[in-house]
Amino acid sequence: MSHLRKRAPHAYIKPMDMTRLIAATLALALSTTALAAQDETPEAVTAWLESPETPIDAATVALDDFVWIARSVVVFADSPNDPAFASQMELLAERSDELAMRDVVVIFDTAPQDPSPLRTRLRPRGFMMTLIGKDDQVKLRKPRPYDVRELSRSIDKMPMRQREIAERRGATGD
Repeated sequence: MSHLRKRAPHAYIKPMDMTRLIAATLALALSTTALAAQDETPEAVTAWLESPETPIDAATVALDDFVWIARSVVVFADSPNDPAFASQMELLAERSDELAMRDVVVIFDTAPQDPSPLRTRLRPRGFMMTLIGKDDQVKLRKPRPYDVRELSRSIDKMPMRQREIAERRGATGD
């Protein structure tokens, strides 16, 4: 029996099967990495989920952090002392519950000397309030403070918001 040589386990695998095995292993490793990356919630989103009424500094937000998660109201000013900025932030704070109902995150940027990615993308001149939809598209730009009631009406007219309302009605049986 000594004439029968033991073969190494890999010797039974044909070259084509080995290629498939390596490709499958690589695909599995890449998909696991991609899933792990998807599970990581950006800090800005975590902060908003924990305290939806608290505005977030644009310097801490990446452009795509809130895509498909929330609508963004971005308030720009050249200084935190700008009266229009103070007025807009007060209007938003007074009715933050209505904004939270509509999945709205409030983001502010008062530092034109150190432009955030949002400031670079939206290019405000002085004060500007911008509404960005969940699809990351600009829906509204205002050069003056804008009332939350009017902002809510604009949001409620959006097709995606209409679907959300219909889904909630269906879920509650109204």
